Amino acid sequence: MPQVYPIKTALAAACWLLVSVCLPGGDAGAEETIRCTGTRRLMGVPWTITLHAASATQGEEALAAAFAEVHRLETILSDYDAASELSRLSATAPHAQPQPVGADLWQVLTRAVEIRDATGAAFDPTVGPLTTLWRQARRSGEMPRPEKLVHARSAVGPDLLRLFPAMQAVTLVNPGMRLDLGGIGMGFTIDRTLELLRRRGVESAMIDASGDIGVSAAPPDAMGWKIAVAPLDPAAGTAPETLLLANAAITTSGDAHQGIEIDGRRYSHIVDPRTGLGVEGFSAVTVIAPDATTADALATAASVLGPVPGMACIAATPGCSGRFVWREDGELCESRSPGWPGPLAPARGPLPAAPAPASRD
Repeated sequence: MPQVYPIKTALAAACWLLVSVCLPGGDAGAEETIRCTGTRRLMGVPWTITLHAASATQGEEALAAAFAEVHRLETILSDYDAASELSRLSATAPHAQPQPVGADLWQVLTRAVEIRDATGAAFDPTVGPLTTLWRQARRSGEMPRPEKLVHARSAVGPDLLRLFPAMQAVTLVNPGMRLDLGGIGMGFTIDRTLELLRRRGVESAMIDASGDIGVSAAPPDAMGWKIAVAPLDPAAGTAPETLLLANAAITTSGDAHQGIEIDGRRYSHIVDPRTGLGVEGFSAVTVIAPDATTADALATAASVLGPVPGMACIAATPGCSGRFVWREDGELCESRSPGWPGPLAPARGPLPAAPAPASRD
């Protein structure tokens, strides 16, 4: 029986070293393949990679290379690692001159700015000072002090990050700026890793980064990868919705598990860059897109925008569809874009080829 992969899964705490298993895969009549699965904790969450290979050796080598690629990109894009390229760039703000950056960081920043502009800055990679302040608020259970909020907001905004394509360089304008790629970096890493697997001859793979999921071609003798989209409120007894995906990505953004109540109001862990506070209310947005980079960032932006403008933004993005679930006056509400697939109806589209890796010594 084909396995169903949940888009959001509570995983037991464990020592997440690389663990891989390779078993015969494919149904009778399909070309014989080996199904390999491995899990490793990277970017602060468990990553599970499942692939179909021509042999156990190819599968094991592909898994090792894929996890190495995720780790490599973590050392570039992490805002938690002070030694990452992203953190080092932020630490030198403000810049008197444009600062050259590597190809990977340049590509993800370029896409982040495109999505920022398309969403009216509901998604903004300069949000770092505000996410730091909001994490403190969530830990203390108290709203940020007004003067701290004003100070943090002075280091956030679309005009403060400037890109210079001819130089592949970046300028951070104000002191105290801190770039945060938490809403796009994981999706970008999924896309790059799927492309690496393709270059190694692996055509059918799924990468699940704790609910951010990207898939390439369908498993042997199947129409797609089965993905279970969890309901907003599992306690209500609503069954997960199962979708089929091939050459696509899906991610959910919301506060179903990370919300907090302060002064009688519920707030999400997702920060609205325009206010500096967590998004208010109880909601979850699921986005299906041709690539995980877009799905990741668009789900975050739609959460900030809210049901009506958020769904309009998803519908206006080529190749994307979405489902928005929220509570209003105590009632559970749902909106789906016209392109949202029915249960077990294939949702597929060509994943754009990721740029070639930057040359490294």
